[in-house]
Amino acid sequence: MASLSASNHVARVLSVANHVADVDASSRIANSWRRCLVSHKLDPARQGPPQTLTEAEIRHVAEPMEETIRLATPELDDLARVLRDAGYCVNLADVNATMLFSRLPGEADAKMFLDWKIYTGSNFAETFEGTNGLGTALAEEKPILVHRDEHFRAQWHMFSCAVAPLFDQAGRLAGAVNITSCREDLERTAHQLALAVTMEATRRMEGAIFRGHFRNAWIATVPGDGGSGLLAYDDDRRIVGACRSARALLGLTDGLIASGIDLSRYIKFDHHAARGADEVVELRRADGSALGQGHVAPPLRARPSTQRRDVPVDRFDSLHRLAGRDPGLIKCVKRLRSIGDHNLPVLLYGETGVGKDVFARAIHAASNRARNHYVALNCAAMPESLIDAELFGYEAGAFTGARRDGSKGLIVQADGGTLFLDEIGDMPIALQTRLLRVLENREVWPLGALKPVPVDIRLISATHRDLGRMAEEGAFRADLYFRLRGMEVRLPALRERADRDDIIRQIAREEAPDCRLSDEAWALLAAYPYPGNMRQLRHVLRLAGCTAEDGVIMDADLDLPPFGGRAAEPDLAAAERATIIEALRKHGGRVTEAARALKLSRATLYRKIKQLKIETAQ
Repeated sequence: MASLSASNHVARVLSVANHVADVDASSRIANSWRRCLVSHKLDPARQGPPQTLTEAEIRHVAEPMEETIRLATPELDDLARVLRDAGYCVNLADVNATMLFSRLPGEADAKMFLDWKIYTGSNFAETFEGTNGLGTALAEEKPILVHRDEHFRAQWHMFSCAVAPLFDQAGRLAGAVNITSCREDLERTAHQLALAVTMEATRRMEGAIFRGHFRNAWIATVPGDGGSGLLAYDDDRRIVGACRSARALLGLTDGLIASGIDLSRYIKFDHHAARGADEVVELRRADGSALGQGHVAPPLRARPSTQRRDVPVDRFDSLHRLAGRDPGLIKCVKRLRSIGDHNLPVLLYGETGVGKDVFARAIHAASNRARNHYVALNCAAMPESLIDAELFGYEAGAFTGARRDGSKGLIVQADGGTLFLDEIGDMPIALQTRLLRVLENREVWPLGALKPVPVDIRLISATHRDLGRMAEEGAFRADLYFRLRGMEVRLPALRERADRDDIIRQIAREEAPDCRLSDEAWALLAAYPYPGNMRQLRHVLRLAGCTAEDGVIMDADLDLPPFGGRAAEPDLAAAERATIIEALRKHGGRVTEAARALKLSRATLYRKIKQLKIETAQ
């Protein structure tokens, strides 16, 4: 389309609605114009800049895409360098067409983009701005070139946009890569070439996103007529992921992938030959016919150490691995990254067995204290009479039975590093007061000492109790609770995790590396509620790996205690039983006092003791 005046452009756009334009009425541009007029009720003559988010709004919108942006940034920067001299800006937008990453061209061309607000935070959804490269590519989920007067709004006639949609590791639309130029001397053919470059760069970004997400899996590159596809599979050769093209090529669905379907149902190759960093293998279809050459890359954990020494290792990798694909934990790890080196106390909350100590060690390893000591104390496992001496230390001769040369105490041992207090809810009130004084004054008074010892520690605490409620009831010091709760991280139970199947497979590889799970065993593991969480799962699979015959774990090898029809019921009963037992223990078995602490009537508590088969001293 030749450049037209604004009024002629508007008339031309309006004529498309009546199918009388001299443009091909079946073309994508014409169809988009029609959508804008009929469905979106837009005016092609409207003037004004696009909707633009504030800085706070951009941060909020960009948060879910942080990992995608991080993995795509190297390719985006390369694309910007290639196209900079041609006057192109490069943008990455989310699925709503909001630009979240921008690289502007040189100064002369950059001024045009800044004047028209084509930069980070601007929104170019087709429903707002009409036909444009970014909005229309996202609406149709296809690459597109929108050249000058092909834009719906007359005011955008000086721009040419080439856009490729971006798909995530599961084949879902994740956003789009947009390049825009305001150069009048570039013909449409030049922009078509730029679109081809953008599509290739976007394909590489999708590969980086896929490999980043499945970094602990084997990845096979499968050739196809429409381009290669990526398949991720585990050590048992069960498919755990497939990109969009691989899904189309092999007919894979979310359901088939979730079921852990065997790779050999689709492709076959000599797996033992694929042990290097990225091996070429001959692929065959399931029926034995030749498929062509593909590539197989092992998991990052299994790859030979060939990376360059000057490439830094992300110190938060352990935390990311622990978070897996659980959305809540991923969000927590993002927050932990932001406070990485700040001396902010962390409170871990979760059921017994969820891995609070493992998570605490990962936080320590990700901090600037990683080279110093990580010291742990389980407050529930230590007799009350010994916690004071273990935690705060003592001087020689401080009490009968003390060591001749005294003891530094765990807090002093953790100086410069991290102190982890597990089950902090079981710490006696008197010791809570002393711990609070340490945190406030940054010094320790060992038993029998004449002067304090200065300390610099980062405190990580953990509990399965509701410390907030305990503080309200006077069972835990409120001032200490708020001092411990610099940042609270809730670790979900295994049964609550969105990536539970991934965890089961990973722990099975670690605890029974020479075995594979039968379908019956897998079904049982996937359905069980795991009241003992990660710890229980590890013990079950470790035992199964020892008893399995011929390297196959059957359901009979799994020592899983029976549970009722609803998985949550036995867990609630177990939690209630544990709470009552703890209350009785704290009050010397006196039911009346325990009932008062639990805010129950004595008759109700007696009934629950009988129902839950709790033995009492009375």
